Amino acid sequence: MDPVAALKRVAYLLERERAEARRATAFRKAAARLGELDARELEQRLRAGTLTELRDVGPRTAAVAMDAARGEVPAYLAGLEERAGTPLAEGGEEVRGWLRGDLHSHSEWSDGGTPIIDMARAAAELGHDYLALTDHSPRLTVARGLSPERLREQLEVVDRLNAELAPFRILTGIEVDILEDGGLDQEPELLARLDVVVASVHSKLRMDSRAMTRRMVAAVEHPLVDVLGHCTGRLVTGGRGTRPESEFDAEAVFRACLDNDVAVELNSRPERLDPPTRLLERVVELGCLVAIDTDAHAPGQLEFLDHGCARAADAGVRRERIVNALPPDELLAWTNR
Repeated sequence: MDPVAALKRVAYLLERERAEARRATAFRKAAARLGELDARELEQRLRAGTLTELRDVGPRTAAVAMDAARGEVPAYLAGLEERAGTPLAEGGEEVRGWLRGDLHSHSEWSDGGTPIIDMARAAAELGHDYLALTDHSPRLTVARGLSPERLREQLEVVDRLNAELAPFRILTGIEVDILEDGGLDQEPELLARLDVVVASVHSKLRMDSRAMTRRMVAAVEHPLVDVLGHCTGRLVTGGRGTRPESEFDAEAVFRACLDNDVAVELNSRPERLDPPTRLLERVVELGCLVAIDTDAHAPGQLEFLDHGCARAADAGVRRERIVNALPPDELLAWTNR
């Protein structure tokens, strides 16, 4: 087993099972450090046992690398692989088989921790045809939201990566902040260039219900919006604590989604599971389009789809209403509608 690959696999599995972020980061940093070495220096350090002299390589990461270099499956990795042998959630296997990609993910360009190429390769290995890269928009400074200049630079990077990764495709995109008046936090010209626009509320989550309803409906009615992200903004568990649902007229918002051909996101992150069941059932009753997304910030989190697919199955979401069950050409025909 290649030492760098072993370290990356450990990081992936830690991300998948929602271990502390610092643990997965330690293995990714060690993999990056060893990946910078030429083959001769890596071999010499493995033989001499001097990996820990390198920055970002500690005793545990060095042990995994050395076990792998000896042709052994590192014990630390073996334990993680054993736990990864079953889906993260039961009951969504059929729905999971329908999906062709994921329309909400983040990279190190905003608040994700991983290069775009690593996110894309992980998605391809899961069998996806595409992954929408939806880093944050400028106003979300805490998440290093992309200025127009940085987004233009990212588009060039994605073009180069797509030439390398074909037929897999990284879809250009953004998770654009819905401003307090319902406007969108990015230049319209840039939004029009993107394959996928996910619009989400990230600020003033406790504003008055009538104002929040107007805010969300205005965003959904924008002709460039494709997906309404994590609509209630709730947090039900996790390191950031809990947060109640935003208050809004769900009937008005979901009917606006239906009327404007905008998908309601079924956010698969365990700390969100948004929308709540009662609202997801109303989305299904109305016949709204749905996007089952991970909101992944690291490669292992792309498997969070298991959670969303189980909830979709329970709620009776039909295949023909799931936009990311579409093949790439049909999906892009929809987003360019």
